[in-house]
Amino acid sequence: MSKQAVASGALRELGKIDKKPGKGDDRDAEIRARARAIHAAGGLGHALADGTLPTQLRVSLSEALILGLLKQGVATFFAIFGHGSTDIANVLRIYDDEGVTKTINCRNEVEMAHAATALRWTYGETPAVITSIGPGALQAMAGSLAAASNGVGVYHVYGDETTFGEGYNMQQIPKPQQGLYGRMMAEIGEAYTLHTPEALRESLRRGAGRVFHPYKAGPFYLMLPINTQPQMVELNLAALPERPEFPLTTVASAEVLDRASELIASHARVMIKAGGGTRGHDWAIRRLANAANAVVVLSPGASGVLTDADPRNMHVGGSKGSISGNYAMENAELVIMVGSRAVCQADCSGIGYKSATNVININGDINDVMHYNHTLPLVGDISVIADALADRLEARTAAADHAGKHAWLQACLAKKQEWRAYRETRFHASPLADEVWQRPALGQPAAIKVVADFARRIDAVKYFDAGDVQANGFQVVEDDRTGDTFTETGASYMGFSASALLAAAAAEKPRYAIAFTGDGSFMMNPQILIDAVEHGVRGMLVIFDNRRMAAITSLQLAQYGEQFRTNDRVAVDYVMMAQAVSGIKAIHGGWTAAELKSALEEAHGHDGLSVLHVPVYAGENPLGGLGAWGEWNVGNWCEAVQHEWLHQDL
Repeated sequence: MSKQAVASGALRELGKIDKKPGKGDDRDAEIRARARAIHAAGGLGHALADGTLPTQLRVSLSEALILGLLKQGVATFFAIFGHGSTDIANVLRIYDDEGVTKTINCRNEVEMAHAATALRWTYGETPAVITSIGPGALQAMAGSLAAASNGVGVYHVYGDETTFGEGYNMQQIPKPQQGLYGRMMAEIGEAYTLHTPEALRESLRRGAGRVFHPYKAGPFYLMLPINTQPQMVELNLAALPERPEFPLTTVASAEVLDRASELIASHARVMIKAGGGTRGHDWAIRRLANAANAVVVLSPGASGVLTDADPRNMHVGGSKGSISGNYAMENAELVIMVGSRAVCQADCSGIGYKSATNVININGDINDVMHYNHTLPLVGDISVIADALADRLEARTAAADHAGKHAWLQACLAKKQEWRAYRETRFHASPLADEVWQRPALGQPAAIKVVADFARRIDAVKYFDAGDVQANGFQVVEDDRTGDTFTETGASYMGFSASALLAAAAAEKPRYAIAFTGDGSFMMNPQILIDAVEHGVRGMLVIFDNRRMAAITSLQLAQYGEQFRTNDRVAVDYVMMAQAVSGIKAIHGGWTAAELKSALEEAHGHDGLSVLHVPVYAGENPLGGLGAWGEWNVGNWCEAVQHEWLHQDL
């Protein structure tokens, strides 16, 4: 008999479980044998292909789930274990020991949900989040809003109440209804409760469709009742779904593409609104912009789709926006929406296109592609459709209105120069006298610019947190490619950027990362100070401290002339706080641009996580911020904005 046959036979015998429970029982040895077979073969797929792992197994639901996730390429787990996840924790313990999986234990469920989101978003590596039942699951669900809002596919695995109905399980929702956690999760995304272990195959098929969706990915929630996790199930590994590979799709009708190119050629003032879906489609968008003789306005999440210096790049547009971006939005007569959900802040609450008479919308999602009236929808892959349009436009340049399009580009370029000059004044402003610090401090745009330039020089990835840091940040950054900046504007989740640093602990080839956070956002999730040291993260956390929720303060002042309960009187020494954690290098960032540059160099030299505390100005001096350039349906502005919206035809 061959060695392969012997190995396969032994593993089949290992599937025959001794039902006696207890510490150190035979089940662990059987799990270990399977894990070793997978590692020795170089992965689950290889183990199945060469026969060292049989396709027919009798295993616990917990191990079956891990095997099913491995088959989809999910081998990284961010976890906080509790009584609702002890069995799956035991399986991961053994698989980790044998080098098959990597489990990163965390200190806060929101933090690990963000870290998992950042890992998939930044590196394309798909992880799973594992929590216990109850509060932990709810915290992870709250953190998953960032993944749902930004179209990032991540598995979430939560403990759940037992199926026996023997009485309330501790930490379940104390209400006499069935499957409440699963119902809650299904409202956020898609969910499946493994009430029956044999349903694993279907649950993973649905999960793969959500997590790996080509246009509308998001979190998928697997609810694991406490008592079904250790239940034995007959498993056919060959039948479990693999990671789906979706073919690129495009518009089947050449006539529709011809109509779209005719619309573009016949309009002088054409703009492309690049939504978050254009990330990674840089070259196709650049080609289309040139072929269409159009300008491009970015959403906050599309930084780098065009190079910063590209004359067609009008920068961000929307409720914060920019002088140039919002000018283009207001005056364009044809809008080409690409990969956009038409978020109200990015589209000025739906009234940003006051001169537009037609829309061409390129999107993979049928609902999003028809957001506007007078729309020619082009459903499918962005690059494929953009290239098809560019082919047609490049072939008919002689028929294009060059004079009108040239005048449009020049008008937009004048506004871009105005925006550049406006920014430069704030970037190079001297420190401003600050009431809280009782001395001059850098304005937030100036401080963010120094750190962003440093990040660009060392080729670091930038994570931006919610609030004033985020709002100024996407007006400041000057990327030449997508993938250098991640600003969580989908959910605007405070605490995202610091938590995102933990993604480097799981990434196969991590980049040095800098998290840009405010004092308020940092205190939402400060666990990175411990988890970064525990898991060997090398990166930098920059805390821009203005002792207030500056974004909301400025909004209150603009709308009502008074601020209310958006600051406090409590001084915090963030350097001392960070220094209390062994392994952290904490530095005061200084009061001037020169001092901040020096501090950045020192922080970058640390082999671990460094923390910079940068006091920044907050107040009504216009040099302290980059301002807002759009309309927003908020507070006492609602009536005016909604009045304009009612008179819009789009």
